[in-house]
Amino acid sequence: MSQFKTWIDEHFKGDPIIWGIVILLSLFSILVVYSATGSLAYKYAGGNTELYLIRHASLVFVSLFVMWLAHKVPYKNYALYARLAMYISMPLLLVTYLFGSNINEANRWLTIPVINQAFQPSDLAKLALIAALAAMLARRQNNIKDFKSTFLPIIIAIGIISLLIALANMSTAILLLSTCLLIMFIGRVPMKYLVIVVMVGVLGLTSAVFLGQRGGTFRSRIESFMDKDEIPFQAEQSYIAIATGGVTGKGPGNSEQRNSLPHPYSDFIYAIIIEEYGMVGGVTVLFLYLALLYRGMRIVANSNKAFGGLLSAGLSFALVIQALVNMSVAVGLGPITGLPLPLLSMGGTSLVFTGISLGIILSVSRGDHQDEIQTGSAMNRPKLKPAVS
Repeated sequence: MSQFKTWIDEHFKGDPIIWGIVILLSLFSILVVYSATGSLAYKYAGGNTELYLIRHASLVFVSLFVMWLAHKVPYKNYALYARLAMYISMPLLLVTYLFGSNINEANRWLTIPVINQAFQPSDLAKLALIAALAAMLARRQNNIKDFKSTFLPIIIAIGIISLLIALANMSTAILLLSTCLLIMFIGRVPMKYLVIVVMVGVLGLTSAVFLGQRGGTFRSRIESFMDKDEIPFQAEQSYIAIATGGVTGKGPGNSEQRNSLPHPYSDFIYAIIIEEYGMVGGVTVLFLYLALLYRGMRIVANSNKAFGGLLSAGLSFALVIQALVNMSVAVGLGPITGLPLPLLSMGGTSLVFTGISLGIILSVSRGDHQDEIQTGSAMNRPKLKPAVS
């Protein structure tokens, strides 16, 4: 037993609670997705439900393996990788918008030659921008109020990537912009500059509503949410699933709304969770995401490097805010967005990028813990404080 513990401590470093939360949600995802893909299997796979079970389980374990690899890389190296990935993602987003695979009236997917695997460049762009933004802010902490050398490069990077994403995926662009604002606030960017980011963001997103591929869908979803006299079909089916779940649910595999609810395995998987596992299951999932955010913020508070703290904060916010938005949509607290539930929804390369994000968070906690052991107590480390000027 002691040898096994030694092996675990040697190969799985970083915050143990984050490891536990991620593994628990990932294994639960296999169970829930298997239950939710029944109608999909009968429609596209001749009733072979095991096909989706094996496919999703394989992707889950790939994402966990990628997370393990990412957590082994010293987090300081991600500053260089992020800048390169950001420069690569910009033309990829443009190529995808112009020539990508059109699904649901939007070009979001690009097929990788040779392996013939489709992925969303927006997943790469989100991860790259958050990491690059953390690196830029960390390097400029001593002249954080300088507009030309500090703020201008940041607003250009945020503006270009957010606009390119918004042309085909408005909800993801809004989520990314919100995350960037939170990182900048923690990174002590003056409030007057944050107001400029908000104004530029509103202008860019408004332009995307009228010029982008999903502008009409975005407007109609907002109008449907504001119209209390008529409930959209997806929302109605989600409410039925939640209402019939009760306190303890119908039990694993006993969902009835999975046969009528659109995308029960991705966009509305939270409704299926409540239907099968009740309010107890829904609250437990919510608690796990909040615990993940708390542990991410603990890493920020304990970090002895600005880059590590900002990196952990940005990635933690991005994952948990997306989860909260997905759950809010399912229970009727927000308009329909199409954002999946991280770690739980069925997905392809999005699961891999989620694994990379979590691996980087673990790398930060692992690296700072080792630095603390080498340098002694962290009691007198400087902390990041938001500027208010």
